[in-house]
Amino acid sequence: MRILFLDQSGKPGGAELCLIDIAKPYGVGFARHRHRALVGLFADGPFKDLLQQNHIPVEVLATQAIKVHKESSLVQGLKSLGQLAPLITKVVKKAREYDLIYANTQKALVVGALASFFSRRPLVYHLHDILSKEHFSQTNLRIAVNLANRFASLIIANSQVSKTAFLQAGGRSDIIEVVYNGFDPKIYQPDESDINKLQQELGLSGKFVVGHFSRLAPWKGQHILIDALAKCPPEVTAILVGDALFGEQDYVQKLHQQVTQLGLENRVKFLGFRSDIPQLMAACDLVAHTSTSPEPFGRVIVEAMLCGKPVVAAKAGGVMELVEHGLNGFLVTPGEPQELAQVIITCLQETEITVTIAKNARIIASERFNIAIINQQIAQLLSHITSA
Repeated sequence: MRILFLDQSGKPGGAELCLIDIAKPYGVGFARHRHRALVGLFADGPFKDLLQQNHIPVEVLATQAIKVHKESSLVQGLKSLGQLAPLITKVVKKAREYDLIYANTQKALVVGALASFFSRRPLVYHLHDILSKEHFSQTNLRIAVNLANRFASLIIANSQVSKTAFLQAGGRSDIIEVVYNGFDPKIYQPDESDINKLQQELGLSGKFVVGHFSRLAPWKGQHILIDALAKCPPEVTAILVGDALFGEQDYVQKLHQQVTQLGLENRVKFLGFRSDIPQLMAACDLVAHTSTSPEPFGRVIVEAMLCGKPVVAAKAGGVMELVEHGLNGFLVTPGEPQELAQVIITCLQETEITVTIAKNARIIASERFNIAIINQQIAQLLSHITSA
């Protein structure tokens, strides 16, 4: 099977990391199976480098950024159509060399739908978002659902929550299937020596470390963790891994001010973007997820589970499909620092319970989200389309 994957981003987010895992089996042995897979990007950036590191063929198809956002109006959307025309032409030409088009993001869906129509190739849309008015403008919502209904042969939703939102927005129920994100458990078993070295380098030895892993953005809720930290014993330290992505530098400044005002300068470490996520997670005693809006999935949660770490997560969206409170993690009300602080203190003091929960989490996550099983599910769905 030859697949043309499409993605709008030059930067690696959750949807992009998921795409690497899906595209990798098709990219391996590319020299022997020419044109077996290609990832077409609409922007240049570090995501392209990551794909190349994983031996996945990649090409940047757009010469300028597409200026349409989740909250864009109809007028803004129409203005972008002229800009999209050369890109669509290029994708149509590429698509004729492949068996199907696999759109991994919403902008990729727009381009992929039109390319599918003109190239007469089936379209698959991987839905990584909760398509609702809370997250998208009415215009973007209508465009996404109508294009998916009209042109997609298959929609892969990353959670039941994403599927339900699509159906509630008017999506077709006969073309959508839920397939969770997949992970390679081997990646999340770092050497003990690497973990100890990291703890020493970062001055974390002897501390109870709470890790937060996501871009720095208001809805990701780093400020909630900082508030909770102020209510915890002094040995509790937080590491914030990630940085601002989409012009959210004001928020980063506010976080630093918050840390200073609460006198937590020695207990909060801003580590920026890092490539050694499994090692950093393994160096933590607890991983916190504090999003204030529902997440479609919650990639960080599964990664922490695979590292054998207890997780405390905001009780909303796809997260509730991943975490069962008291069995494989802890759930707290979104935006409640007091509740979060209480769980942190419980994990600090009740070590036996916490260790049991972390062990359960690793076993369950290794079974439910193993990339080999997930990729098999996706391959079966794709084969139905191409053989139809």
